[in-house]
Amino acid sequence: MISLFDLSLQLNGFPIKKAKAHLDAITRLSEKEFLQFLQKQKDDIVGFHLQNNPFYNELVGNKIVQKWEDLPVLNKQNLQKPLEHRLSKGYTLKNVYRNKTSGSSGTPFVFAKDKYTHALTWASNSMRFGWFGIDFNHSYQARFYGIPMDFVGYQKERFKDYLGNRFRFPVFDLSDEVLERFLQKFKTKKFDYLNGYTSSIVLFAKLLEKKNSVLKDICPTLKACFVTSEMLFESDKKLLEKQFGIPIINEYGASELDLIAFENPKGEWQLNSETLFIEILDEHNQVLPYGKEGRIVITSLFNKANPFIRYDIGDIGILDEKSTLQKPILKKLVGRTNDVAILPSGKKSPGLTFYYVTKSIIEDDGNVKEFIIKQIQLDTFEIEYISEHELDTHQIQKIEEAISLYLEPNLNFRFIRKTVLERTNRGKLKQFNSYL
Repeated sequence: MISLFDLSLQLNGFPIKKAKAHLDAITRLSEKEFLQFLQKQKDDIVGFHLQNNPFYNELVGNKIVQKWEDLPVLNKQNLQKPLEHRLSKGYTLKNVYRNKTSGSSGTPFVFAKDKYTHALTWASNSMRFGWFGIDFNHSYQARFYGIPMDFVGYQKERFKDYLGNRFRFPVFDLSDEVLERFLQKFKTKKFDYLNGYTSSIVLFAKLLEKKNSVLKDICPTLKACFVTSEMLFESDKKLLEKQFGIPIINEYGASELDLIAFENPKGEWQLNSETLFIEILDEHNQVLPYGKEGRIVITSLFNKANPFIRYDIGDIGILDEKSTLQKPILKKLVGRTNDVAILPSGKKSPGLTFYYVTKSIIEDDGNVKEFIIKQIQLDTFEIEYISEHELDTHQIQKIEEAISLYLEPNLNFRFIRKTVLERTNRGKLKQFNSYL
């Protein structure tokens, strides 16, 4: 019998039952069968977009593509066009799954997935969480995430939490007083697992460390903790293991794609080879061998609505030498770190809080191309941005109102329009930098 979470996906037009069966079949392929599947999917997705997607055709241009390596590398700047200009024939804003990237790379954009691809994303999530005894239809989640503050957005997320069998701990304020209230919930609710932003969960563990408490003793039903969106350093992982008393599982994903890597029960960071094809490229777009550090470039094997073919996600990584095409292992991920902002009131907020703030300035007209936020003093921030037009008074007011709502009032912001933004020596744009 289909359960509530799966049923909600099915009713919204995402064929989860079919997607789960398909994903299960892919995982059962022999090595030879898998190589045939991979080659066919790569050929099919490129062929589809060359025939049906004017945006992708323009990107490829008049180039004669004889082999996979001849295909262009897609970057986030390419995708900063109105979504309707990037959709394939047969897809509209009404018959796709739409969302926005977090902008953690400083280059936000709106994306789409066809409904079957979105169902495959959830099937992939379900399979990997299932490795640790977690079932989205029955397991109760303690969710350390943000939440929209507007009434409609807030209620929508809370309803999704209800369907997803999860209790949300909003991460906009992570002061000790708030974390203490979080802790009280673990004494009264039978959570099966934690899931959320790394920095927020680490701050929660530090509170437990101060109190000399172990979360599993407080909430015996807990089975595992899954951290995402930010780098998990080894020292933080040890702290989490010690203070939670449960396995800590590291995941790496991108909303526009899928789960990219997920720590398996053997402790390997296993890459998703069922719905994605992952390459490591050098600065000349040449494929690097296993063990060499380079740019992570990903192809979504199923998404027909919006092409993600040889898409440079903006991260640097290394594939383990023991990788195979069927079971690639991520040896190291470079980047994906977010500082914690400390505000005049003593409130602490993770860098990804700025995802919710920058939603106010992300419009699908492509005006704001890139931005970074710098904390100069406790109460002073600079937003450096690249845009076609200067932000006007109304836009700035909108941003400041959002900042006041999500963070706290009486913060000072300076808006500086630039032609180029400061990057790391690897070309990575860090969205939030604290200079305190």
